[in-house]
Amino acid sequence: MRVGIVAGEPSGDTIGATLIAALRERRPDARFEGIGGAQMVAQGCRSLFPMERLSVMGLSEVLGHLPELLSIRRKLIAHFLSDPPDVIIGVDAPDFNLPLERRLRRSGILSAHFVSPTVWAWRQGRIRSIARSVDLMLTLFPFEAEFYRRHQVPVHFVGHPLADQIDSENPRGPARRALAIPLDSTVLALLPGSRRREVEQLAPDLIGTAGLLREQIPDLRAVIPCATAQILDRIRSMTAGDENWIRVLDGEARTAITAADVGVVASGTATMETALIGRPFVAVYRVSRLSYLVFRRLLKVPYVAMPNLYAGKELVPEILQDDVRPEIVAAKVTELLTNDESCAETLTQFALMHRELRCDAGAAAADAILKLLAGGSQSAHRA
Repeated sequence: MRVGIVAGEPSGDTIGATLIAALRERRPDARFEGIGGAQMVAQGCRSLFPMERLSVMGLSEVLGHLPELLSIRRKLIAHFLSDPPDVIIGVDAPDFNLPLERRLRRSGILSAHFVSPTVWAWRQGRIRSIARSVDLMLTLFPFEAEFYRRHQVPVHFVGHPLADQIDSENPRGPARRALAIPLDSTVLALLPGSRRREVEQLAPDLIGTAGLLREQIPDLRAVIPCATAQILDRIRSMTAGDENWIRVLDGEARTAITAADVGVVASGTATMETALIGRPFVAVYRVSRLSYLVFRRLLKVPYVAMPNLYAGKELVPEILQDDVRPEIVAAKVTELLTNDESCAETLTQFALMHRELRCDAGAAAADAILKLLAGGSQSAHRA
């Protein structure tokens, strides 16, 4: 069995690796190629291009990289058309993957997409394009599956891979010992994102937030996990001279979050990871002014952080765009550190979310894809 699989960022790499492992358990003969990061490669995926070249967010940011992105997609299409896989699976990265899936599906290749784009939140007209692109949509959240069913798009809710990977109990002590952080200190986890542009936009204000909090809380320690070597070097340059109380980590995001009392987290997959680990946090979001204007105009839901969208209410504070300033973020963090009753209710909701999303997502997704392969799709040849 040959599987084409394409992920565009670290969170997609994690999900893709989980799926590859589950498929390989069921079909040891399976071969995988496309685009993936270190985790997918470790599971045996042959990556035809560096995944980092797809890790771009925001309208104006994508425009600057558009020629390269289009070139990579054309080369992938040519590769898969010359030697068709049994199925093409796009993992997240919808703006890149859905057109790829649609073109290959027109040629009779079955297609699946793992991680729904936020079509239910904004640009809902995309559902028609998605219907032409996929034989199967695999969703992380049950409300997403309901949306697709209403629009007659084949869908399967599989749960969230992070909920399977993260324990229900995550004590701080072992994580702090692993990071050589005093057990009795106050620990702040800063997660400024996994894309270089995102980090450039958020990290200075997040580090400034930590500085303000340190003035109020002398025993404060900050930990900053970095998704790539380039981000690691950049964050180290930003925190030079503060190494005595700021730990800059090469990866280790889960350990950093587990060690923390509270976090400041860029909106994205890391907000779900922090919620599932069970730590209170402030969600922050910033893109270019043009991207934000378009985003706010088209947004159909009141929140941007996934835990809030899942709950249908503000479980975590959200600070957006120009409001992401050290004094504003520090004030929200202080509220979380001092309002025990509110935090306890939030953590109860996080635990409930964890139970609902723990469905053995990799196995469920693998079984759904094998069922798709067994049944084929007449629509794939008519699209």
